[in-house]
Amino acid sequence: MIDELTEGEILKVEGQTLRLRTQDGFEIEVPISEVVHLPDTGALPLDVPAFAGSGKEKEQPRKKKGMRPRKARQNPPMVVDLHIEKLLADTRGMTTFDILNYQVDTARGQLEFAMRKRIQRVVFIHGVGEGVLKQELRTLFRRYEDLRVADADYRTYGLGATEVYIPQSNFR
Repeated sequence: MIDELTEGEILKVEGQTLRLRTQDGFEIEVPISEVVHLPDTGALPLDVPAFAGSGKEKEQPRKKKGMRPRKARQNPPMVVDLHIEKLLADTRGMTTFDILNYQVDTARGQLEFAMRKRIQRVVFIHGVGEGVLKQELRTLFRRYEDLRVADADYRTYGLGATEVYIPQSNFR
């Protein structure tokens, strides 16, 4: 039926399909995408997009008055998991001091990356443990101006996570 010239009258519209009665009196179903309207002097123009759906016009969602774009601090944060098994495949031969330094260096690199890419929120997952890594991270974050540091949302990240907010003034 594709590329076949068939003329007819539209009887019914169902979803993306039209039911037509051909000039010969046969009823056929044709996808809307295959229908081409040829204007006729006495015919009304056929608006095919109006037939899309179930014959009902789709309503466009209305924007609320005064609606503003989402604030940057509401954007999802960058999440950095500092658990050593997530950072390195093998830690054989490393002391706990080496592991701690590697985790802090990774945190520093990720924080500076976030600042360069203008990411405002970063969550560092450090785990609960004895709190040594958490204290080292807090010491690291104090070296940067204007950073706001707090425990991350425990419902989302558990008790072993710290969130850093980087204000717009740090983006130059």
